[in-house]
Amino acid sequence: MNCKTILSLSLAVLMVASVQLYAQSGTTGTQRQTSLGQRVPDANSVSMGAIDHSSWNQLLTKYVDEAGGVNYSAWKASQEDSAALDQYINQLSAASLTKPATRENQMAYWINAYNAVTIKGILQEYPTSSIRNFTDENGGYNVWKNLLLNIGGRQISLEGIEHKALRPMGDPRIHFAIVCASKGCPRLLNEAYVGETLNEQMDRNEAQFFSLPENFQYDAQTRSMKLSTIMKWYGSDFGADQATQLRSLAKYLPTPEAQAAANANAVNISYLDYSWDLNEQKAQPAAGSGAQQGSSTQTQGSATQQTQGSASKQQGSGTTTQQGSGTTQQGSGNR
Repeated sequence: MNCKTILSLSLAVLMVASVQLYAQSGTTGTQRQTSLGQRVPDANSVSMGAIDHSSWNQLLTKYVDEAGGVNYSAWKASQEDSAALDQYINQLSAASLTKPATRENQMAYWINAYNAVTIKGILQEYPTSSIRNFTDENGGYNVWKNLLLNIGGRQISLEGIEHKALRPMGDPRIHFAIVCASKGCPRLLNEAYVGETLNEQMDRNEAQFFSLPENFQYDAQTRSMKLSTIMKWYGSDFGADQATQLRSLAKYLPTPEAQAAANANAVNISYLDYSWDLNEQKAQPAAGSGAQQGSSTQTQGSATQQTQGSASKQQGSGTTTQQGSGTTQQGSGNR
């Protein structure tokens, strides 16, 4: 085999490898952005309470259904609405980290920011089966760590929004408002969070979350309660021990019997499997059936990563059981 043939074969191998890498990345046509928003001088910044979330509300109404499924396919296909998301993220950059704002307006701002940046991160990679395809530390890019929002002369990651901005505010309901684009997460509310209605919106979404059997199950005969793994990862945000944690959840549980058992701490606790499948809208029914949006089909990966951050967040076929009044483990990673 002569040198020319060897060189041709080598180039062919490199081309195949490049195509495979490009296909796996999910980014098509544009280079991935990791710095979102814009640098806004402090003199031009405004209070978080002055940020207008109406354009975000319009996008959510258009592309997210009542169950929280997102029509990523249609959203990505729309240059106008993709640009509208970018413009909204630019608006988020105008917020000040120091100018006064009510606690409710601050919390609404950070929840919307987390969800908008996450959507942007997914749209850059779509089509994909799971956000976990882009959280591999060894791949040089972790959407939770490396996708950054410009605000107040700084850049903050999704991890930073969750752990440095929202969790220190001391309201565990945020865990049912921020959404990491996965089915195991709470639904993405198809409306923007706003300070005036924040408490009602957060209460509504938490109650809806626990109404679903994939997130909560109670068996009165065996006195067993199965909870979302979110409660295992972030249990300490809900209270110092199991009894306190269950009391904080009780009013959101779907039946009086479950509420009473939670208030009395009269249950054995185990945790349900967590799905990292993309929170994509299911295939739409035929025209005329009243479906809300588009014709996107749901893509699911058969193999998504199942460990995250520095916490061991294992997803398997079984559940882990905890009895008595021991403290629930706390996760230090994202969702």
